[in-house]
Amino acid sequence: MHKHSHNYTKISLENSKNLRSNMTPFEEKLWYYLRAKRFCNLKFRRQVPIGNYIVDFICKDKMLVIELDGSGHLEIQQITHNDIRDSYLKNLGYTVIRIYNNDIENNIDGVLEFIKNHIK
Repeated sequence: MHKHSHNYTKISLENSKNLRSNMTPFEEKLWYYLRAKRFCNLKFRRQVPIGNYIVDFICKDKMLVIELDGSGHLEIQQITHNDIRDSYLKNLGYTVIRIYNNDIENNIDGVLEFIKNHIK
């Protein structure tokens, strides 16, 4: 098992607590399947600060980060931000996968299979 200490700021910790209290409907739907070791008997956490970033979902045992993306993530500024963020997380050893909200809404079984295929 990997034990990582992530240097995060007080602001990112506060923001992560706020995000946990105000999840989007897509995050709530996926969280239903990931929480309480329901998915492959793995422990997932939500809205976790890592450095200056907050990841949507993380399984530290499998070094897997799951990010949910809405249509705003298709804008060039957001794509650039995501690339920088993903590189940072990958440099820490994480696999980062991105899932579009409409896939969660319309194909949750496919989303769960996609996640399962990225577990090492």
